[in-house]
Amino acid sequence: MTNPTFNFIDVEIPDFDPEFFALWVSKVVDSYGLELGDLSYVFGSDDYLLEVNKEHLNHDFYTDIVTFNYNSEGVVSGDLFISVDRVRENAIEFGDGDFYNELSRVMIHGVLHLLGFNDKTEEEEKEMREHETKCLILR
Repeated sequence: MTNPTFNFIDVEIPDFDPEFFALWVSKVVDSYGLELGDLSYVFGSDDYLLEVNKEHLNHDFYTDIVTFNYNSEGVVSGDLFISVDRVRENAIEFGDGDFYNELSRVMIHGVLHLLGFNDKTEEEEKEMREHETKCLILR
């Protein structure tokens, strides 16, 4: 099992504790009976993530996370690109206003995609939210 890596492109997250998040993400992956492989978080601005979204997915819109899945045979691996700007705005608009709660939700949302969960339909989105809540409790 490896620890996730955390990269910051054009943003800072004050008081970000990589050891805390690495332990938590590892615990979540383990709770689903899988092994954590190479997992990289890349935090950036809206503009940075928009470029990632355009270049790799041909999507011309802002998003909070873009996930690239590199899983193989029970080993969870991928790159997760997160817009700190979207997280901050979504914490206010959809959440309780707590940036770190929303950041945790988005971080684990990407992991859940790597675990095979989707959120394209209303039913899938409901299931995704249930798993997010379960994972947030593991913090």
